Amino acid sequence: MHTGEDREFDDLLTMLKETRGFDFTGYKRTTLRRRVGRRLQALKLESVDEYRDYLELEPAEFTTLFDSLLINVTGFFRDPTAWQVLRERAIPSILAAKGGRAIRGWSAGCATGEEAYSLAMLLAEELGFDEFRDRVKIYGTDIDEKALHVARVAVYGERQMAGVPAEFREKYFEPAQDGFAFRRDLRRQLIFGRNDLTRDAPISRVDILLARNTLMYFNGETQLDVVRRFHFALCDPGYLFLGKAEMLLNHSDRFDPVDLRMRLFRKRPQPLAATRLGWDHSAQPESQTRLARLHSAANASGPVAQLTLDASGALALINTRAEVLFGLQARDLGRPFQDLEVSYRPVELRSVIEQAELDLRTVELQDVVWNRPGAPEPSVFDIVVVPLIDTTGELIGATVNFHDVTRNRRLREELEQTNKELEHAYEELQSLNEELETTNEELQSTNEELETTNEELQSTNEELETMNEELQSSNDELQQINDTLNARTVQLDRANHFVDSVVRSLGDAVIVLDRDLRVLLWSSGAQELWGLRAGEAAGRALHTLDIGLPVATLQPELRRVLDGGPPGGPQPATTSVEAVNRRGRATRLSVTVTPLHEDDASVHGLILVLTAE
Repeated sequence: MHTGEDREFDDLLTMLKETRGFDFTGYKRTTLRRRVGRRLQALKLESVDEYRDYLELEPAEFTTLFDSLLINVTGFFRDPTAWQVLRERAIPSILAAKGGRAIRGWSAGCATGEEAYSLAMLLAEELGFDEFRDRVKIYGTDIDEKALHVARVAVYGERQMAGVPAEFREKYFEPAQDGFAFRRDLRRQLIFGRNDLTRDAPISRVDILLARNTLMYFNGETQLDVVRRFHFALCDPGYLFLGKAEMLLNHSDRFDPVDLRMRLFRKRPQPLAATRLGWDHSAQPESQTRLARLHSAANASGPVAQLTLDASGALALINTRAEVLFGLQARDLGRPFQDLEVSYRPVELRSVIEQAELDLRTVELQDVVWNRPGAPEPSVFDIVVVPLIDTTGELIGATVNFHDVTRNRRLREELEQTNKELEHAYEELQSLNEELETTNEELQSTNEELETTNEELQSTNEELETMNEELQSSNDELQQINDTLNARTVQLDRANHFVDSVVRSLGDAVIVLDRDLRVLLWSSGAQELWGLRAGEAAGRALHTLDIGLPVATLQPELRRVLDGGPPGGPQPATTSVEAVNRRGRATRLSVTVTPLHEDDASVHGLILVLTAE
């Protein structure tokens, strides 16, 4: 490749990174050039520079290019034999090591999510549905937002479902309009989000990591960096499941093969905590033993309450102030932090600790108020979470420090209140001086005003007599107006009663929408069907209402009738949909969509009549 072509290609990669946030510099260059070359051939362009100009003129081409570069090849239980090995040799070990604790999985480069859902089905088979919902969290990440949207929706066609065993299809999927949808109650345990393996921090404390045919797209240097991130992300023990085209020949110090042919690896066990911290008392001289005792005493008598967690999330150290403050005891050492009350009171700390460990940075929470039972007043804390990293760069735990700032906050509030009072007093003094200066002038003018007051009072009496006559006339007019309004109110009541009768006769439920599909009228039948009152529905977009009506299915028909034009256009449309009533029962509804016309015959809304079949 010529130097000029290299420069042009580098400029293209820089453009993709700066304008679209996709960094392909760590990917295999030959693969990228081959796929970009296909786009040049399809567009009949001669050079990469011409293609860059084309991207600036035609932004829609970015989507086509990314679809070409990010080939999302995946499937349910791809390579079934490898998945069977994972089920037999990795999952039982993970469950045994975890006991009753939470289990975390990560599908890196998950594309449209099939492999993440495959892992979910295997874990649900081993744990049962209830334990799966309580204990399992699976993260799926990719850099392709379009593919992530498919994974979140979790609806797959017949061709995509080919790899799912018949018993799993029956057990874990529900029929949907466009195919088969993964069970909603289990789908909540899977979280999909954007993550660039070459740049973003990895998901932490993962028990099993799927990265099948993901490393193969990176160059050697990037692969080394990504594997380091994978090693950091995994618990001890933790399992790494790769694709057939990938190996870990240069990472034997980090992973042991469980089944090399099936590309299943296990993270190498880490040294014991005591060895890692350097406090092996039996092998240390007496001076170091005294130093260890001094270290322990200093930690116990620290001026702030402090908790220390190990890498697995268990409570490893507590000092005296923390014992007194949170009622902790020595038997709590070794317990999972999430099982302790302090993990969520005075504030939810589990997500904060996870974020600190994930980002490898200190996280601070300020002015956390804690209303302790029996305490005369609330306590206020500044909480600092610090990730602990050893000399090798390995995350070994985290400390949580509780700084009691109750007195400081009280003094600060008192000082702020005093400043406000002083400012207010100063403003009052200034205004008092101004008032005293003007009082003399006002007294002088008062004498003159009193002299003219008598004359004004005389004229006022005459004006009051005239006003009495005008008021009497106004009262007569107001009485006539009131009689007219009462008559119109009676007419409106009759009209409203007539309209309500018409709406009830049209069908089980009637909904009137404006052109933006916002609710104008919500009949009593609709309220009975879904339990949503007219006042709650009025003015809201139909698709935002939490009811059992499949609005996405109806929306094309609604738009077609809405854009149909004057009454001479298309006739009202009728369709049938599967809905769910307020009691959670399925019901089939016949939906008639009629355009709502203005005086000039233009369509300004829709009338939906819904009748149970």
